[in-house]
Order: sequence, then C-alpha cells, then structure tokens
Amino acid sequence: MSLKKYIQSLRKFRVLHRFVGTGLAIFLVISAITGIFLSWKKDIALLQPPTQKGVTKNLAEWKSMAELYELGKQAFYKKYPDQKGNEVDRMDARPSKGVVKIIFENGYWEVQLDAKTGALKSIGRRHSDWIEALHDGSIIGKLFKLVSMNVLGLGLLFLIVTGLWLWYGPKRYRSLRKGIRREGKKG
Repeated sequence: MSLKKYIQSLRKFRVLHRFVGTGLAIFLVISAITGIFLSWKKDIALLQPPTQKGVTKNLAEWKSMAELYELGKQAFYKKYPDQKGNEVDRMDARPSKGVVKIIFENGYWEVQLDAKTGALKSIGRRHSDWIEALHDGSIIGKLFKLVSMNVLGLGLLFLIVTGLWLWYGPKRYRSLRKGIRREGKKG
C-alpha cells in the first residue's frame, strides 16, 4: 500500500470513528451513569431498600409462599390503598436473611416480610429497578432493549478497534516513512 493510500485509509477511519462515537455517545453516557448507580444499589438505601432480617433462616419454620403473598398484598394495600390492583410481579425469598421480598408490577414497590411470622419489615420503592430498565433500554420496550444493546455492544467494539488503529496507524506510518527515506538516501 502506498503512503498516500495509507494516509487516506487513516482519515476514513478517523471519520468513521468520530461518526460512530458521536452517534453512540448519548447511549454510552446513559449506560455509564446508570451502571455507576447500579453498582451502589445494595449500599445506598435510596436506590434499593436494605434487606431486613427475619426471625429464622430455617425454611421448615417459614409460612407458605401463598400466605406470605397474601400478607404482603394486605400490608401494601393497607398502607397505600390507591395501589389496589397493582399485582405482585415476583417474590424473592432470602433464606440467609429469613425474609421474603414481594415486588409489585407497577411503581417499583417492594414489601419485605419476616418469613416465619409474616410480620411487615419494610415497604419501599426499588429505584434501582427503573435505573436498570433505563440502563438496558427495557424502559422503552423489549425490542428496543434487544436492538439497542446489540448496537451499543457492536458500536463499542468498533470504537475500540478503530481507536487502536488510530493510535497505532500513525506510528506505523512514521516508521514506514522513515524506512522509505533511508532507502532513498542509500540509492
């Protein structure tokens, strides 16, 4: 490859790198900021309610999941009557803590119950859940998540490869140019 073509290819890579980087910048910034928040979710109560401790870790002494389900809904609807109709999305049993977390479909609400007694331990919002949905794009929809995460991943790989080439390419060009000069002086 001639030096002129070499320089032209470096310029094309620079333009592509800038174009792709600019297009992905907002998504990368959102992903970076939300990723930082998510790394702290277990340590900051505002992001996710701290996991409480129950009376016992012995599963044989726990109430049934059906009982805990009903108790969790009752406690939640009693404190927030306007949330009636907000159904349970999932239940998260924590044997090492002796509690069950009941997470609701809307509003990112969580109820924690003592798994043995069924006593209410806490009710709070899981802000980490909407931050995670923003982080992975699922806040918009499943298809958007699939497409955006693939575009973001492939775009980031492209930026890494082109960035390395834009760092290494000029070094190689200078080396080639010096080699051609030496060849010219010998001749």
